[in-house]
Amino acid sequence: MAIKFYKLMDQLNRKEISKGDLQSMTGISSATVAKLSAHKTVSLDVIDKICQALNCQPGDIMEYVPDPEE
Repeated sequence: MAIKFYKLMDQLNRKEISKGDLQSMTGISSATVAKLSAHKTVSLDVIDKICQALNCQPGDIMEYVPDPEE
């Protein structure tokens, strides 16, 4: 997967928001938070909820990183 969510984890650390707090703020499940932590695919609805809760743009929480060529 080429979309990485390390920017989201950085935002949470800077704002001192735990993953549990993020769940409470957005209503997303712990399984979805685990997917984000593992850079797995999530829906745009999840991205929308996170951006609303953190008052940010999608580019502030995720980045496209090309997969290395095999």
